Amino acid sequence: MRKVDDYEVFKRAHQLTLDIYRLTKRFPKDELYCLTSQMRRAAYSIPTNLKEGSTGTETEFFRYVRISLGSKEELAYQVRLARDLGYTSEIDARKLSSEISEIGGMLFGLLRKRGTGA
Repeated sequence: MRKVDDYEVFKRAHQLTLDIYRLTKRFPKDELYCLTSQMRRAAYSIPTNLKEGSTGTETEFFRYVRISLGSKEELAYQVRLARDLGYTSEIDARKLSSEISEIGGMLFGLLRKRGTGA
């Protein structure tokens, strides 16, 4: 079993999840079951899948890494949508987008180490 809690990508994905929760608290109440819920789910899906995958075989772990990459892509679009709807500032959106991109690079790096690609 892998100790993903020690992986830098896990730590950063966890912090990103906290940042998304803080951001979405400011969203309009009518978004609670829409964009707010979707962004939170996509954000926590990244570290959650790393944890879940860590309990299985190597093949299973890398399958969960790929799922985390998919969640990262969902979240990247949702941050863009939140910005375009005026729910977050350009500066905050850029900061989040940069962190999401870096986390994606780290996830892809895990796949490359195995030689599977994305």
